Amino acid sequence: MKKIVLFAVLISIIARTYSQQNQTVINPVLLKNYWSASWITHPTANLKAYGVYHFRKTFDLQVKPESFIVHVSGDNRYRLFVNGTPVCFGPARSDVRHWNFETVNIAPFLKLGKNLLAAVVWNFGDDIPAAQMTFKTAFILQGNTEKENIVNTDKSWKVFQDESYSPLLPQVNNYIVVGPGEIVNGDTYPWNWQDNSFDDTKWLTSGVLCRGRVKGLGTGAEWDLVPRDIPFLEETEQRFNSVRRAVGCKAGAAFLQGKETLTIPANSTAVLLLDQGVETVAYPEITVSASKGSKLELIYSEALYDAQGNKGNRNEIEGKTIKGITDVFKVGSVENQIFRPLWFRTFRYVQLSIKTGDSPLTVKNIQSTYTVYPFKELATFKCNDTELENIWKVGWRTLRLCSNETHYDCPYYEQLQYVGDTRIQCLISAYVSGDDRLMRKAIMSFDNSRFSEGLTCSRYPSSDIQVIPPFSLFWTNMIHDYWMWKKDTDFVKPLLSGIENVFNWYEQRIDNQTNMLGQTPYWNFVDWPDEWGWDFIKNSGGVPNGGMEGGSSILTFQLAYALNDAADLFLYFGDNSKAEHYKELAKRISAATVDRCWDKNRDLLANTPDKDEYSQHANIMAIMANANLPVDKKEFIDRISKDTSLIKATVYYRFYLFQAMKKCGLGDKYVDVIKPWRDMIKSGLTTFSERLDPTRSDCHAWSASPTYELLATVCGIEPAEAGFKTVKIEPHLGTLKWVEASMPHENGTIKVQFQQTKKGGLIGDIELPKGVTGTFVFKSYSTDLHEGTNYIRN
Repeated sequence: MKKIVLFAVLISIIARTYSQQNQTVINPVLLKNYWSASWITHPTANLKAYGVYHFRKTFDLQVKPESFIVHVSGDNRYRLFVNGTPVCFGPARSDVRHWNFETVNIAPFLKLGKNLLAAVVWNFGDDIPAAQMTFKTAFILQGNTEKENIVNTDKSWKVFQDESYSPLLPQVNNYIVVGPGEIVNGDTYPWNWQDNSFDDTKWLTSGVLCRGRVKGLGTGAEWDLVPRDIPFLEETEQRFNSVRRAVGCKAGAAFLQGKETLTIPANSTAVLLLDQGVETVAYPEITVSASKGSKLELIYSEALYDAQGNKGNRNEIEGKTIKGITDVFKVGSVENQIFRPLWFRTFRYVQLSIKTGDSPLTVKNIQSTYTVYPFKELATFKCNDTELENIWKVGWRTLRLCSNETHYDCPYYEQLQYVGDTRIQCLISAYVSGDDRLMRKAIMSFDNSRFSEGLTCSRYPSSDIQVIPPFSLFWTNMIHDYWMWKKDTDFVKPLLSGIENVFNWYEQRIDNQTNMLGQTPYWNFVDWPDEWGWDFIKNSGGVPNGGMEGGSSILTFQLAYALNDAADLFLYFGDNSKAEHYKELAKRISAATVDRCWDKNRDLLANTPDKDEYSQHANIMAIMANANLPVDKKEFIDRISKDTSLIKATVYYRFYLFQAMKKCGLGDKYVDVIKPWRDMIKSGLTTFSERLDPTRSDCHAWSASPTYELLATVCGIEPAEAGFKTVKIEPHLGTLKWVEASMPHENGTIKVQFQQTKKGGLIGDIELPKGVTGTFVFKSYSTDLHEGTNYIRN
């Protein structure tokens, strides 16, 4: 029996594989001239309001082509079908001045004779996700050459406004900006709209807005089109792991595996609590029979909540309920309807509630399609501690769920690319996958976000502008990270002007009398300890003393830390005077901050010269800034990491704690101080959370740093010079007996295996790719490394 699909047919494996691997050449004429295709839309609808639209174009082919390349985009979002098969989804998120178009060869889906192109385009209007930028509702498709121009968008395309959709705002008592859930009326949905057999004679002729054009042409009044610079997303079918609760029906493993159906009698209700087993990001898909008057409700959540609103152990469900983003599907009177939302959902648990009308309803299938950026896990990590191996896996899963068309801080609540999170994500993806495309896109996105004052936005793309000045500093560190990992001068050099603008802004705010940062506007976020909760006098949460009014040691040291990284870049590119200026400025403000904030009685730094607040953060950043402290730094940072009287770094800022410890020769302590991540796993988390419980987000990119540290700190693999041309390997096994690891390098693979001896020595092997040399360091011992296999006997 032919299935009728809501929004999309089930994605065929062939189409999915092809669309991800398909790399085509764009006709250079289209990158220099106006397109012959026009942006089209509904002729009478409000193009700024919520709306879902279907477009169709039929055409005939006298022969089946070997190649048929088209370029396609939409605002806000689109999905393209060829003869009923979904082949392309986008556009990759960006801003209107850098609006992406996708390029795809649709020849495998074409046939001799009549063919159909169809697209669904939607705009969430006032409820648009914060990460989604927009101009107005529209769609464009351009053939690559004259032979493909027969499908160009113009008045030959037809359009239909689908009013079966309406938004359902999330009922979540927290900051959530990912867009609405959906209410869909199956009785008014135009079933089969994407198939050749559908009758579109009553559809309207599309309205024409303007011709397509690439960035650099015209007045800039519409979309500036640029080619998509990342691959298509991975899409994998998956099934739920278990039914944890069933009320009003019986359902088991056979139902979840698609081997049995589930029938709910007329005029009754049933509730199923489904457990994916791990947190995921996916498009849920549920196939049901005709049952007019029946209704499905799907609630998606990362965890369940007890009566006090606490999550507790994520594996436990007794006495807990679900709340979260919700979709509602009002079942229609046609057979084999498939509900799939327009945008993916984040969940571990899904509660499916069914209320039937005067006829029974049969659930024929329920599954989901996992969708993430197609990172490949090329690195490996093994050791004698199975918990640590599991931390590696959970960290990688966290990174993957937070990687889509951009990096995400969290997939459930925000789906926004923040500099603070993204820097850590980029280091993980560089080490584990070697794929630099999403990292490059992030760096460029933040560069594009810079506004007239010189700073970057804290998150981008974003329809809600937000400015966190310290994140502009981390952006410069991110560029330095990239430069050390991949020596791409053509990419990095144009970014120097943006870096300079950031520091120009900061230099204007250095107090001439104190040589520390003075009053600094915007949101000077540092971290989320409880002591820095939301305080509207300080403007927002996460801001330490001195963060707004001036005199913050943390922010002054962070500025010095970024200045030192920037100096390396400017020196490499030949601007010696700028490099020297940044180095000297970093020294000057660091020395002044130590002079004013050092507490001789406690032998540590205060957050301000008033010495009324003390944190790990100030002392961590002093180490990162290379500040000259009147103590032994190794003893100092060890003491700081244990001092319970200080405001503590959360799982986010512990990344910088780990860097400071390693810098001071305490890398061997890493295995011991990773306890918070062990505790998160023991609490049933399958991804790492925004902060330790109580927490909002159960999956947060900035907490995935151990997956990087296990390679960079425990195994000690780091670039010794720009472009990873040479390597420094300084392992810190701590209490571990042995480790084995590998990671991708531009020239091949770096492999290490180490075992600690009873006398405190180390034996092992290091394998370096062709053309890569370096240095091995262990305690007081060091030796040169050459390409190929190196035998370590210490």
